[in-house]
Amino acid sequence: MARVRLSVAERREELLRAAVEQIEARGVAAVRIADVASTLGVSNALVLYHFATKEKLVAAAFTHAAEGDLARLRGILGRRTTALRRLRAAVRWYAPTGQAKGWRLWIEGWAGALREPALQDVTRDLDRQWKGAIIEVIDQGVAAGEFRCPDPTGTALRLTALLDGLAVQLTSYRGAVSRARAREWVDEALARELGLEREALTASAR
Repeated sequence: MARVRLSVAERREELLRAAVEQIEARGVAAVRIADVASTLGVSNALVLYHFATKEKLVAAAFTHAAEGDLARLRGILGRRTTALRRLRAAVRWYAPTGQAKGWRLWIEGWAGALREPALQDVTRDLDRQWKGAIIEVIDQGVAAGEFRCPDPTGTALRLTALLDGLAVQLTSYRGAVSRARAREWVDEALARELGLEREALTASAR
């Protein structure tokens, strides 16, 4: 059966999705242009036409994944509800115990960023935007009198460090900590940062 002719944008989208899948399966270091091409039944030359090098393909794939995650985060934080509910929903979604996908991908990204400047730029930008979004909703909650937080920037950094660390434990060392225990720790940390009792977080979800 002949392949459907795709526009340039559609072809790039297809290649990026395939690259994300291959990075998750093989890792940044091991994935090859040929792996992505083979998945789609296209030539290596076609992949290189769109991305020139493996490094550019990998960086673009992570950017593609990051844009999807950030769109989902903005959707959660843009809901018409209290800042506390939005913040708790965002943290629970992002946490490795929630519905966020691709933690293996991001762990690969952190490792690859040690050697690839372009990938480092992508992961740093995602981290910056995530923290910025969390800081903004914390500021809104403080202004509305929903909770206290004297250092929103520090809170965003500490929460991110906890969530990223739990992701490594749950993804790389299965059985090191249960998902239920990790969820408890995340709720406890969020409540502590906001000067609330943990029960207030539970009540906010109702």
